[in-house]
Amino acid sequence: MKILSKIIIGLVGIAMISLSSCNYLDVDRYFEDTFSQDSIFHSQKNADGYLWNTPKDFPDPGDIWGTPWNPGEMASDEMTARWRTGEFAGILFTVGEINERNLGSFNIWYQMYRVINRCNIMLANIDKVSDMNSLDRQLYVGYVHFMRGYAYYHLLMNWGPLLIVGDEVMLSSEPASYYDRERATYDESIEYVCNEFALAARVLPTSAQQSLSYYERPTKGAALGLISRLRLIHASPLFNGGDAARQSFGTWKRKSDGKFYVNQTYDPKRWAVAAAAAKSLIDMDIYQLHTVDMDASRPYPLPENVPTENFPEGAGGIDPYRSYTDMFNGEGIIQTNPEFIWAMPSGNVSSYTRHSFPVYFGGWGGMSVPQRVVDSYLMADGRSIHDASEDYPYDPDLINTIGKNKVLGSYELRSNAPKMYDNREVRFYASIGFPGSYWPMNSASQDGAYTKKQMWFSADDVSGIKGAGTNINDYNVSGYTPIKYIHPDDSYANGKGNVTSAFITNPKPFPIIRYAEILLEYVEALNNIEGEVTVKTIDATGVEAEVTISRNKDEMAKYFNMIRYRVGLPGATEFQLSSKEEFQKVVMNERQIELFNEGYRYFDTRRWGIYLDEDANSSNWRGLNVERDRAADSPNTGFWDIVTINTQNVRDRISKPSMVLLPIPHGELMKVPSMDQNPGWDR
Repeated sequence: MKILSKIIIGLVGIAMISLSSCNYLDVDRYFEDTFSQDSIFHSQKNADGYLWNTPKDFPDPGDIWGTPWNPGEMASDEMTARWRTGEFAGILFTVGEINERNLGSFNIWYQMYRVINRCNIMLANIDKVSDMNSLDRQLYVGYVHFMRGYAYYHLLMNWGPLLIVGDEVMLSSEPASYYDRERATYDESIEYVCNEFALAARVLPTSAQQSLSYYERPTKGAALGLISRLRLIHASPLFNGGDAARQSFGTWKRKSDGKFYVNQTYDPKRWAVAAAAAKSLIDMDIYQLHTVDMDASRPYPLPENVPTENFPEGAGGIDPYRSYTDMFNGEGIIQTNPEFIWAMPSGNVSSYTRHSFPVYFGGWGGMSVPQRVVDSYLMADGRSIHDASEDYPYDPDLINTIGKNKVLGSYELRSNAPKMYDNREVRFYASIGFPGSYWPMNSASQDGAYTKKQMWFSADDVSGIKGAGTNINDYNVSGYTPIKYIHPDDSYANGKGNVTSAFITNPKPFPIIRYAEILLEYVEALNNIEGEVTVKTIDATGVEAEVTISRNKDEMAKYFNMIRYRVGLPGATEFQLSSKEEFQKVVMNERQIELFNEGYRYFDTRRWGIYLDEDANSSNWRGLNVERDRAADSPNTGFWDIVTINTQNVRDRISKPSMVLLPIPHGELMKVPSMDQNPGWDR
């Protein structure tokens, strides 16, 4: 059963949605319709029922495209579309149509405080459960702290400084003045939430100790992983005295004591705290990067500068392409993937792959990736497109074609595709559908018109405007579409031609936390440490410990290079590792590539302080001229020109200091007069 399934809650009754497993919540679906609160803590069975009904208010973590709980992918600088509806609230946010009176699907404020109040009820009453032994009680309390921390985490990511209610059970019978209080500062909020996860980490089982039947439940690793993520955000310029902090929060102070809500003075020690947090999870020695063994009959070709020792010392013995793609497309097994610190099936992942398929092939065709993202992917030998080698050249002239078919392990590159897309790294082919890319769509094999096709996205092709027909917004606007979660068998062509049994490979996972993220957090934090620093952290057992940490190039190389070797690339160079500034650029680009289309980019550009300079910059929103034909003899030729994406959503795109956080809903501010609105938004 999904821990974070979306549900509509009535004012009186609570109806559970269909469950994907009977093992997770393991309670009667109408539990709260048949038991009064007075009965909940009379037995362990009832108390467990109340505990595992609580996560129903969390959004599906895969809600990062349509009806998202945060602005997500469509508000990041790695994706756009022509759609401008409430379903795609992220786009509405980028064009200024989201405000304190209209938050759309982002408005999870009430649900999160409902979770918090339920957690407080459990903490206040758990000692009344007479048939629960001390170990079960300890574990129960650990789960409650995790859920409470996770509710505050959602609030923190959307709105910043928290309104913390502590352990209070908020009764509706109190006078209005009782509920009136100020927000915590961002620093206070981070400490509170990290402490909640630390309390959980001390008692929650590891993934190795937890039954596979309960794989969707949070573990010690999930708690430590969220601490690591938050500590890195806390150390980053937006929240740690950088220029972005001054620009967005420089005059924002709490009325009662004059404290800045967001720190305006740089604290270099935070990087050490972040590094120590990530290392605690690494030291659990449970997680590793997902790999698939090499198929000797179809090995993926490796450049000469890539070490061939067996992974993780090199790229030997693995299939770099499938090691990456099988994590996301439904081929791998979620329960046993050693890279997934916390992951679960998401219907939203499956649903929104359809928005990458052109209308002609049964999709909705509008998910579009700008040229900037395409250009961020490396060449096969690890160089950038701006520093390509003679052995793996980069050709920016889109008229020039590859000239021969290429077999890259299980990936096929066709001869008539532009050379711009030749010689690129594994993650490019695994993540981006480009003009001339080959789409197997194997499950539509009953009709050759809908299987084994190249997608061009030009106006004269069925994958472009021509195929969209009367669906005026349902076509790709850049010439590039995300394919990271698409399996070679996936097809939406049922009912087209002779196709009757096309299917989508499910379940598709959404990785809430995966090991590659933790490794990137660790090396980014290490890179920014100044000198030798002693800090307190939560160790691999969940107990507070003191560690001394410094910028260690060998340590950075060890963990960064694992990520590179897994996808058949060479590791970082000595020049890159020796320069803090240079390696920061490398890590930032690596996060763009490795974590593409997983919901990180919206938050990364903000925490790094680059959002205001780059997000609405028209030079970042370029692509092929999809309103033109590909054919050289067409009077409408010009598809291969790189132009600014011609949509109203790009033209109207804005970036303002206030948009680093969402506005608090107007109705909530009216209930709590002392609660300050986020800067730049109206009450």
